[in-house]
Amino acid sequence: MRTYTMQQSTQVADRATADITQWLQNLPRTISIQNVEDDPDYRKMDVDLLVTTDRGESKLEIKGDRYHKTGNFFFETHSNQEKNTPGCFLYTAADWLCYYFVEIRVLYLLPMPATRDWFINQMERFRERSTTTPIRGGGYYTTVGRLVPIKVVLKEVPDVKRYELG
Repeated sequence: MRTYTMQQSTQVADRATADITQWLQNLPRTISIQNVEDDPDYRKMDVDLLVTTDRGESKLEIKGDRYHKTGNFFFETHSNQEKNTPGCFLYTAADWLCYYFVEIRVLYLLPMPATRDWFINQMERFRERSTTTPIRGGGYYTTVGRLVPIKVVLKEVPDVKRYELG
């Protein structure tokens, strides 16, 4: 089981958000981008960005990951197992989950809720793994999810998109 500090997790998330925001700003279709990470209403929906293009508005959730060599996505089923808090993947109201491998700058756009619906019906196929994060003042919390091979998602979930941002 891996252990991450809150600072490590925040650094990955911040880099993912910065890289994806810059990429979106450079797309000709993009009209505006609003970061709503600190808005309590959007936080409840687990939405990070509102993006307006010439096709309309989309809600995006960003997931940054450092472990591209595994060939897997980590779909979170419990964000805090001790408090029985569901993982963001199971409740995000985003239209797209931006799954970004920060070290190799590869972005997968996963259509939601279609990817979640597929995952819920397939979840038992995939290995469960967990990580821990220390809590200030002592203790820790456990995040639980499933390792889902990227090639399986690309094969079985329609409309997944892959981009190299580097």
